[in-house]
Amino acid sequence: MAFDFDMIQQVYARMPERVAAARKLLGRPLTLAEKILYNHLYAGMPTEVYGRQKDYVDFAPDRVAMQDATAQMALLQFMQAGKPKTAVPSTVHCDHLIQARVGAAADLAESLTNNQEVFDFLSSVSNKYGIGFWKPGAGIIHQVVLENYAFPGGMMIGTDSHTVNAGGLGMVAIGVGGADAVDVMAGMAWELKFPKLIGVHLKGKLNGWTAPKDVILKVAGILTVKGGTGAIVEYFGEGSENMSCTGKGTICNMGAEIGATTSTFAFDDSMARYLESTGRADVAAAARAVAEHLRPDPEVYEDPAKYYDELIEIDLSTLEPHWNGPFTPDRATPVSKMREELEKHGWPAQVEVSLIGSCTNSSYEDMTASASVARQAGEKKLAAKTEFMITPGSEQVRFTIERDGIIKDFESIGGVVLANACGPCIGQWARYKSGDEHEPNTIVHSFNRNFAKRADGNPKTHAFVGSPPMVTALALAGDLGFNPLTDTLTNADGEQVMLDPPTPIELPPLGFACDDPGFQAPAEDGSSVVVKVASDSKRLQLLEPFAANDNGLNGLKLLVKAKGKCTTDHISMAGPWLRFRGHLDNIADNTLTGAINFFNEEPNKVKNQLTGEYGEVPATQREYKKAGIGTIVVGDENYGEGSSREHAAMQPRHLGVKVVLVKSFARIHETNLKKQGMLALTFANPADYDKIQEDDTIDVLGIQDFAPGQPLTIVLHHADGSTDQFEANHTYNNQQIGWYRAGSALNLIKLQQQGA
Repeated sequence: MAFDFDMIQQVYARMPERVAAARKLLGRPLTLAEKILYNHLYAGMPTEVYGRQKDYVDFAPDRVAMQDATAQMALLQFMQAGKPKTAVPSTVHCDHLIQARVGAAADLAESLTNNQEVFDFLSSVSNKYGIGFWKPGAGIIHQVVLENYAFPGGMMIGTDSHTVNAGGLGMVAIGVGGADAVDVMAGMAWELKFPKLIGVHLKGKLNGWTAPKDVILKVAGILTVKGGTGAIVEYFGEGSENMSCTGKGTICNMGAEIGATTSTFAFDDSMARYLESTGRADVAAAARAVAEHLRPDPEVYEDPAKYYDELIEIDLSTLEPHWNGPFTPDRATPVSKMREELEKHGWPAQVEVSLIGSCTNSSYEDMTASASVARQAGEKKLAAKTEFMITPGSEQVRFTIERDGIIKDFESIGGVVLANACGPCIGQWARYKSGDEHEPNTIVHSFNRNFAKRADGNPKTHAFVGSPPMVTALALAGDLGFNPLTDTLTNADGEQVMLDPPTPIELPPLGFACDDPGFQAPAEDGSSVVVKVASDSKRLQLLEPFAANDNGLNGLKLLVKAKGKCTTDHISMAGPWLRFRGHLDNIADNTLTGAINFFNEEPNKVKNQLTGEYGEVPATQREYKKAGIGTIVVGDENYGEGSSREHAAMQPRHLGVKVVLVKSFARIHETNLKKQGMLALTFANPADYDKIQEDDTIDVLGIQDFAPGQPLTIVLHHADGSTDQFEANHTYNNQQIGWYRAGSALNLIKLQQQGA
């Protein structure tokens, strides 16, 4: 039986009545996303119509999932909430802190040694508060969730941007910051601006070398990294019916790269097959009983343009394999155009490393598709031309592919199986051992992100994202321009041979198997469990509440004016800094070190207005804080793109930054700033970004009368004595203004509980 089956039954039991009520209120048929959203209102039965991208709505998610890097801060915050147990089913997954060096066994053992105090903390805090704990090596959070917890029609939040992976099983699953998770675990409402809806009509059927990954690579090229902001992307059509459940998960997973709130698919036979194959026949049967409510209404299929704010059509039968990159996941190039593009731009054509797996592409189907390509090396007398690395998504997948001989297929071309963890996908990859880490080179992978320095720390690594079988093909070709649909390879006998298209197997014919999935159930009564945090720890630090905000926002100094892309990786880098995710003061030493300073076009080098000298961003900010001077960060478009990590909001807050003023925000990051008591503003006129000078002292006027929909005024006092003044907008509602006044959302929760 599935985990938390009683909860799933409750969701389905109330669904017919709530969906009917919502349909009556709106006076029209409903999309799938609308059915799920209206079934998860915190207030219960739908009683009003919510405007898309207009109204903030309180929701009641069914569950919470946290990975080890973000869970530390989330649970340190939850410990302050005064609750004996989480209000909804919650889990922690240890997948981020395992570094890829030589192979699964050695890397896992090293991680257990290096991170034991963090794992002990997460284990003990999970045990105390009724949280399911997945041990190091159990697998990547999103794959484990898909295998064990996701269910059609459910709503979940997770402290990782790729929580959206669960949309492959028909959920509305949304990546959030840790403070949002704390709210839900404490039994509070979770707030979200009602999303707009983007429909993607999939026609035809995938064939040949084209894989589900190519659908989202194509969509990313259409919508760009911010085209899905504020939207749920809903896939439908006969093309989706012809696709596996895990293939749908891949598409939803990488929806984070277009800024989408989440993505989802309607319940169908592929989901039922996957549920049954992963030991959840009870969930499949329950979903079938309410299947009409787990799909858009028939009228939506008949005239989709009438129900979606934007409609995209893709014919899977003619879709080409794609490579997206380098340096951004939305630069989409069909494989037939790749040779032309790499020659035009001078990208390194030789592929040095090929990597498959990750939370995006580590299913049994992905592994068998890749293995069918790898086997051809022996059959056709070919040898691998690149390093080849494989990251299984879970111990269940790893155990099963070992049993079925798939790992031997990979090893036959020199493949190295890494731990069941995030590894290279998040920068946990010890690729370099000497001084060659700044040489231009090309890698290909089936991950989701390819920002500069993302995988290996080398800003000159050109990373291209593709499907697992395409990555495996390039492991044999070693050439970024190789097109397996048309090109030949020279084998050991000097013959020209073509690779046959991959032959994926959707689900294991012998079923999934696993000796030890790595799950630790919590104590029935955790009241006597002691949470392990050493007072002198360099890795963990109990939190002190942020101070309440007053009305004084005058005399702020400019900390940094970031130029161009400024992702959460730029604001709070991952990689080696992951070890400090539970220690706010220590990790604050990486704050904004990757942001490019507009005035000198260098990272981590800003002017200290107190001394006139240039220094590192964190050190400069600490001097401002010591002097009691507030600061402001200025940014460009889509500021905070990327991971859900709330550290990118907490670190500037901890160091004394008061305001973040940008042209536009990525959704999760804006919410994280609000939750932590920061003032998140956007230029009313983006051209005003150009008015900000390096030596400016800045006032924010109107904060005394802070109100929804009411702009604030920015006054720039330039070093030459002149001034500029302009308006800045915000999206705070009354509740969020309460967070700001109290100093953080968590502060307000505690104040409300004390007054209850």
